[in-house]
Amino acid sequence: MLVLASSSPRRRELVQRLGVEPVRIASPDIDETPLKGEVPRVYALRLAEEKARAVPRTEGEIILAGDTTVAVGRRILGQAGDGTQQERFLKLLSGRRHHVISAVSVIDANGVQRS
Repeated sequence: MLVLASSSPRRRELVQRLGVEPVRIASPDIDETPLKGEVPRVYALRLAEEKARAVPRTEGEIILAGDTTVAVGRRILGQAGDGTQQERFLKLLSGRRHHVISAVSVIDANGVQRS
């Protein structure tokens, strides 16, 4: 009994491509503000773990959560809220090397979390 802790249509599609249909989808409500001095890799892992823990789990359910972060150097780019912010991010990324970092966290049916 898989619970997908994400409101992302892309994540649901990825899970379905694996031949798995979640019994429910729950949108985790967490603060995604980077911590002071937090590096992108640690940030993505922390968010995946927090998202998994933020979704209530009933007995026998498995929670699956993930996070994808875009970073330029140590700078973490959050979700672009509007067209102006999207344009600013694209200009920042233009011609520069950047990283896309993904992290996954699973809470199994016994309540053990692995990331």
